[in-house]
Amino acid sequence: MNKKSYDERTNHGTRGVTILGSTGSIGINTLDVIARHPGRYRVVALTANTQVDRLFEQCRQFQPQKAAMLDPRAATELKDKIQSAGLDIEVLSGVEGFNIVVTHPRAHIVVAAIVGAAGLLPTLAAVRAGKRVLLANKEPLVMSGRLFIEEAQAHRAELLPVDSEHNAIFQCMPDGYRVGSASAAVRRIFLTCSGGPFRLTPAKDLASMSPEQACAHPNWVMGRKISVDSATLMNKGLELIEACWLFGVTPEQVEIVIHPQSVIHSLVEYLDGSVLAQLGNPDMRTPIAHALAWPERIESGVKSLNLLEVAHLDFESPDPARFPCLQLAYQAARTGGTMPAILNAANEVAVQAFLDHRIGFTDIPRVIENTLSIMPSSQDTQLGTVLAEDARAREAASRFIAGRETRVRQGVT
Repeated sequence: MNKKSYDERTNHGTRGVTILGSTGSIGINTLDVIARHPGRYRVVALTANTQVDRLFEQCRQFQPQKAAMLDPRAATELKDKIQSAGLDIEVLSGVEGFNIVVTHPRAHIVVAAIVGAAGLLPTLAAVRAGKRVLLANKEPLVMSGRLFIEEAQAHRAELLPVDSEHNAIFQCMPDGYRVGSASAAVRRIFLTCSGGPFRLTPAKDLASMSPEQACAHPNWVMGRKISVDSATLMNKGLELIEACWLFGVTPEQVEIVIHPQSVIHSLVEYLDGSVLAQLGNPDMRTPIAHALAWPERIESGVKSLNLLEVAHLDFESPDPARFPCLQLAYQAARTGGTMPAILNAANEVAVQAFLDHRIGFTDIPRVIENTLSIMPSSQDTQLGTVLAEDARAREAASRFIAGRETRVRQGVT
């Protein structure tokens, strides 16, 4: 996608929007921005996994043509509520339902905000339908980056990053830059992160940290899974892999820097020594508004940044001993092929086990490292291979966790 080009199909009149994952934090913030511009955007479809009540309230407010729930039982419950309220909204279910709403002819923009691998297939369907896809879900590019970039180019889809870091990088790239290509003018990319809730926690105490403590992010309000990823810095590791595909760089060209204030969202260094940064308050409505309206700028509801209030900006290198997940992500990025998909699958299983109180916080990287060590990477990154490797990695990670639980019950460490 060229930064000077613009999809003329969405340049006139109201633009239709489908949101994958409308009940999550990204979806809620997207709807907040859309509500500020009623003549500019029209919600075509909303989707969720199981949060029936929240999706129903969103349907009442925004009156989409379609709503879809991944869980069939939840879809049935939503349909009953929709009918009882007298709303003219078609309710769909499952992956098939998601694929229908992302390819809807009136949906010019698809916001991909489903957490985890569940977002892979519907996001790919949106790309193949030639939509403007706002990527808030890392997993499609992590699992199958080459396929996504090639499909976007083949179907003239627009990929725009919504993650605050990747959106910041995009804003700092040169005119004429195309997502997925390398810029000869760029030397390095700096991915910033807050360091999460455990940045200053003594290392000896990390093993006893609870899911509630891991989800208490100091700067951002996010879902539980991504909050845990931020605590382990795996979130930043996944963003590293995603950045390599979005901006055509190698892992060695991406440096991760802890920036506790979360004011600078990322930086781009050029060959001439210039470093461009994007600054703003830590509010996801900024990158969402940027991607929705690009190349224009619209009101997002985010308050102005007060530099005098911020006063100072700090930076530090992440401690590899404290954040082993980061090194595992670099390892997977360098190996390439299906290894990032294996990494992602093992991480999803490990994080869920931690949230379910089945393993400890410091067991998360152990599960991932074990899975990477026993699963060879394939350079075949076709969709079928990626999905098969994803399933095998989940099985391997689950076996390791079950074995660890057995050893704990037996008193073996």
